[in-house]
Amino acid sequence: SEGPLEVIRARQGVVSNASVWDTHKLLAPGVGPKEWRRESVTTPQAASFLHMHLGIDAAGLSPDLDCHHLVVNDWSNLEAPLNVCIASIPTQFDPALAPPGKAVVHAYTAGNEPYSVWEGLERGSAEYEELKQQRSQTLWKALERFIPDIRERTELTMIGTPLTHERFLRRHRGSYGPAISAGGKRSWPGTSTPVPGLSVCGDSCMPGIGVPAAAASGMMAANSLAPVWQHLKVLGELAL
Repeated sequence: SEGPLEVIRARQGVVSNASVWDTHKLLAPGVGPKEWRRESVTTPQAASFLHMHLGIDAAGLSPDLDCHHLVVNDWSNLEAPLNVCIASIPTQFDPALAPPGKAVVHAYTAGNEPYSVWEGLERGSAEYEELKQQRSQTLWKALERFIPDIRERTELTMIGTPLTHERFLRRHRGSYGPAISAGGKRSWPGTSTPVPGLSVCGDSCMPGIGVPAAAASGMMAANSLAPVWQHLKVLGELAL
C-alpha cells in the first residue's frame, strides 16, 4: 500500500501464517541457519487451482439437486491437470445466499492446475483472458453433467487462476501448499523456528493442508506463546 510505513514491534514474538516460501521472502537476508532456509525453500510444492464462481438463474432447478459434486475425467491419472473437478451449490442448503430465484455455483480443479501454464502472462491482457476461457471449459463440462443448461442459466462469471492465488492470497506460484507425502522422507515441521521470536502456522506446518489443519496449527502456535488457562481467561472476558 502507498503512504508512510508503520512499524509495529512485538514484545513476545511474531507468528507468520504465510506459506513456507512466502515467509522466507519476508525475512531479511541471512536470518536463520542456512540449512533451515535451504530445506524450507526447497519444500516440494503442490500445483494450484482454477476456480469458477457463477451466479445463475435457479428457475426450475431441482430442490433435490445435490450440493456437492466430484467429477473425475480419467481415473488412471488422478493428478493430471484439469482432470479432477469439484463443484458445490451452497444455495441448495441456504437459498438466502443469493437473491430470490438465483443460485451460486463454485467449481474448481482440485489442486492440479500448473503454474507454468500461466507464468509470464500479464493479468488482464487479451492472452490471459483467452487462456481463462480455454482452461475453464473443463469446469463448464463438469457442471453440465448435473446442470445441462448451466451456460444458458449463467448471469455472472468470475474465473480465478494461479495468478489470482499468487496476488490476492500471497501464495508462492499460486500453490495449494506443500506436497509432503506421508510416505516420503520429509515430515511436516512444527510451529517453532530457529529464528528467535518467530513462530509459524498455516498449511506449511503440522498438521498440514486444509482449513481444519491450518486452524489447528494456529492453536498450536498460540499455545506455544501463552498457556491454555490464559486463553480461557481471555475467552471468558470476551464472553465466548
